[in-house]
Amino acid sequence: MTAPLRCRFAPSPTGYLHVGSARTALFNWLFARHSGATFVLRIEDTDASRNQPELIENILESMRWLGLDWDEGPVYQSERAARHNEVIERLLEEGKAYFDEGAVRLRVADDGGIGWDDVVRGRVDFERANIEDFVIRRSDGSALFLLTNVVDDLDMGITHVIRGEDMINNMPKQLLLLEALGVEREARYAHIPLLVDEQRRKLSKRFGDVAIEHYRDRGFVAPAVRNYLATLGWGSTDGVEIRPIEEIVERFELTQVNRSSAFFDVKKLTHFNHEYIRAMDAEAFLELAAPFAAGLDLAALPAPYLADVQSRTQVLTDLPGAIGWLFGDEVDIDEDSWAKGVLKTTAAVDILDGTVAAFAGCAWDRETLHAELSAIGERHGLKLGKAQAPVRVAVTGRSVGPPLFEGLEVLGRDRTLARLRAARARL
Repeated sequence: MTAPLRCRFAPSPTGYLHVGSARTALFNWLFARHSGATFVLRIEDTDASRNQPELIENILESMRWLGLDWDEGPVYQSERAARHNEVIERLLEEGKAYFDEGAVRLRVADDGGIGWDDVVRGRVDFERANIEDFVIRRSDGSALFLLTNVVDDLDMGITHVIRGEDMINNMPKQLLLLEALGVEREARYAHIPLLVDEQRRKLSKRFGDVAIEHYRDRGFVAPAVRNYLATLGWGSTDGVEIRPIEEIVERFELTQVNRSSAFFDVKKLTHFNHEYIRAMDAEAFLELAAPFAAGLDLAALPAPYLADVQSRTQVLTDLPGAIGWLFGDEVDIDEDSWAKGVLKTTAAVDILDGTVAAFAGCAWDRETLHAELSAIGERHGLKLGKAQAPVRVAVTGRSVGPPLFEGLEVLGRDRTLARLRAARARL
């Protein structure tokens, strides 16, 4: 009878959930949901000197945010210390391990090879002569990761070990432990490619932002992050990258994971995010945007204008800068925008004066405002893009943003004229 399929994600609480670890968790989750396997969450917290227990909840919350629900756990490895030491004592009794200056080492024969058939890497072999007798229990009595990992996988019936390729060098030692325990391992191992930055360096906190919570707090939405992570090392045969998670689950196959390192491209992630935000219904957008637009009553904006803002939003932290100027009487002017949009614009003074005069008495709708400013620009030999630059900066505080005339319609005549006059006085 075939054993039920079981996989696991086993983070250590030594840091926040790294995007690479999140991708590993996702691939395990996709495998489980595609194949009907049980997805186990195990917290590998046996190294007390490196653990930060307060980070456990961060890891769990980041997984919840990504929608990576688990079927069993979290199981805390530290609670299984007695079981780990039971196995070590057995190895000592059988002469397969020995004490060395307080620690316990596994005996390794120095002839022959050892290897496995990896789902992703193919056949991988090591020479035993290159593997030293390695420590399985520290002098303080705590078991090392190499042993606890093997014992817990065995006891939990894990059939598929899906993890980063940085674990490949640990595999021969783990296989030797299985051999010492008399276990003929039937589990499948899949070592997935590492994530690298644009300089092909292993993605590291030394070189950039790598915590999932950083992207959450920057206004990336969970479905977009999850979808993007799924493309890092795996891709559907039809070449489509942005698709519902249900379709990704349906199409995901471990055998399609490639060996090459995957480039974590924030620009591409931002593109995914933009597409997901654009596709949301207005209610979902308002709910997700609310924490990033504190103090801004987004629901008060006209539906067409809000829809336009939504369609242009790449990350939710863009919102205060994009529409904050619509709320309140005054506006904070960005100095770079002032220099670019006002000081470097030909006839900026005349444009502002002319706009104040025209806007004071014209009909207050986007078409009329557009026509009036276009006419002012023509009188000074400027196309609309150049002519509206000082007006945009005076009113919005920025040189770029959502459509100007639709925003002016929302802002209203009085506040628009007050800001134009203030900018003119500043000149």
